[in-house]
Amino acid sequence: MPEKNFTCDSENLRLDHFLTDKLQVSRNQITELIKKGLVSIDDKVVSKAGTKLKKGQILCIQEIEKNDKSIVANVDFDVPIVFEDEDILVINKPPFLTVHPAPSVKELTLADWLKAKNISRSTISGDEREGIVHRIDKETSGALVIAKNNASHASLAKQLENRTLGRYYLALIDYPLKDDIIVDKPIARHPKNRLKMGVVKDGKNAKSAFCKLLTCEESNIELIGAKLYSGRTHQIRVHLNAIGRHILGDDLYGFKSQKAKINRVMLHAYCLRLIHPKSGQKMNFIAPLYDDFKEQLKKFFTEDKIDETIDIDNLNSRFNLFN
Repeated sequence: MPEKNFTCDSENLRLDHFLTDKLQVSRNQITELIKKGLVSIDDKVVSKAGTKLKKGQILCIQEIEKNDKSIVANVDFDVPIVFEDEDILVINKPPFLTVHPAPSVKELTLADWLKAKNISRSTISGDEREGIVHRIDKETSGALVIAKNNASHASLAKQLENRTLGRYYLALIDYPLKDDIIVDKPIARHPKNRLKMGVVKDGKNAKSAFCKLLTCEESNIELIGAKLYSGRTHQIRVHLNAIGRHILGDDLYGFKSQKAKINRVMLHAYCLRLIHPKSGQKMNFIAPLYDDFKEQLKKFFTEDKIDETIDIDNLNSRFNLFN
């Protein structure tokens, strides 16, 4: 198994602090490595992230091996690739594809597709989440970046924390916004429905920006853009619900009657912005809309108007108003 070794050069340092600095990854990632028994001091496996170090001790960190037996042979779908080099892979996640396995997930996932395609992936997050830095909901489509090595994963995770990695979302909602708006309300698990998240007084800080893009006067359906300043579960849907708006097809936060007409949430991660982990170059990637989203748009707006509105320069200028 590949491993890295370090010699402690100071006295009384915390183990997780020392390794966070040496490996340039987040403390949560270090804690996961320790929990998995992959960190040892002087050949003894340690289990506590707060272990105090002594000068001269030798630390060994084993990297997680890829489990070839976990490769899925019968992946019968493909995923559009937007960009790929030796460090990152940007994909356009189809709707109804779950990102990574969980006890409640019975179908194949994006993680299975990555394994079946033998795409190089980071190992920081463990076998089931190799390379996966962030996620989007099953019904949501759009841009997602995969880390192909641990250095890229560490860089992208930090960008996610400081929001230099971000996305512009497009959504169709059931009633127009009064104005462009920032919603800054804490989010946590809904106290009465464990399937939902909600605006909860003692929840985690959450901030979203929404801008009006196209409004259909006949139906009141509106295309909006969304930008996140935090990354909470269901954040866009929860914050829209908090201001009395709902995404078409969202029967969890919206109306169950919509599901008969629209079979998924009309939410798409359209533009992904990041800094390349190796070159330091600022990069923008566009994930084209899927046909079901385009068909809904064409019910309310002309194709020329749609193309003009979702032009990346137009979206940048709209969201720059929030900065």
